[in-house]
Amino acid sequence: MLTYNMDVTPESVWKRTTPSEAELAQPYYCTEAGLFYARQLFSTARTDKESYILFYTLQGAGLVEQEDNTVLVGPGQALLLNCRSPQSYCTAPGQSCWHHYWVHLDGAGVAAMEALLHVEKKLVPVQLTDTRMQELFETILAEIDRGTVDSMVQRGLVLHEMLALCARSLLSEGEAASTRQVILQAAETLRKHYRQELRLSDLLAEAHMSKSYFLRLFRRYMGTTPYNYLVNFRITQAKELLVMTDRTVSEIARAVGFGDASNFSTRFSKATGQSPLQYRKNALKSGDS
Repeated sequence: MLTYNMDVTPESVWKRTTPSEAELAQPYYCTEAGLFYARQLFSTARTDKESYILFYTLQGAGLVEQEDNTVLVGPGQALLLNCRSPQSYCTAPGQSCWHHYWVHLDGAGVAAMEALLHVEKKLVPVQLTDTRMQELFETILAEIDRGTVDSMVQRGLVLHEMLALCARSLLSEGEAASTRQVILQAAETLRKHYRQELRLSDLLAEAHMSKSYFLRLFRRYMGTTPYNYLVNFRITQAKELLVMTDRTVSEIARAVGFGDASNFSTRFSKATGQSPLQYRKNALKSGDS
């Protein structure tokens, strides 16, 4: 069963084709595609259709629902949806439009890609960073009317590139999240063990990365080197001890991991513009006033 409200502007495009037996045997083929300049009331709901649909949003946003999944597909995002179970999609609430490309596609290659694009069997919009997907959709719309063997092959290659583009972007996002977590864990290790003598080799063993790659990522996510991060954290802890306790400079130096008073005083003065004792005196004077 299919219900819809075709609230789209006149310049919207909708093209259909009937795949040949040879095309149906290919890993990627399509049956229809379009570019909808959907307005606020656009909506579609169906119980099932023997295909997948790939969306790509240009402007506005779409709301897609299927089983327990509800996702927004915003500008620059693509989404693959298996239409074999009930689904609905519409212009997202609060949006005045949903300008989007779409294509109904199928084949063994599409089914194989579904496992990559539906992480834990959930609908996952993929953020794309350039205009390549738009170019590919325009190629599909240009080729869909042609019935030649060359056109059939071209459409299959384009559909494969579309899904590969989504898969690469999703995998890249996952890799970025994973490496960021490694760096955050390294920073946590520095904070947790700041009193001890820490070596870069210890962090590298924990991160399982080369030295140059680790240092580059640490600077990207934390804004400084691991050594400077550690020194700054030690100085932050020292400031608290200078103000909250009457411990000597030597005791505080050892307590925060600097080892000796001379090294601590040099680092502290460079970071704050004051010696440890000057900092304590000024902080206490400020507190009294």
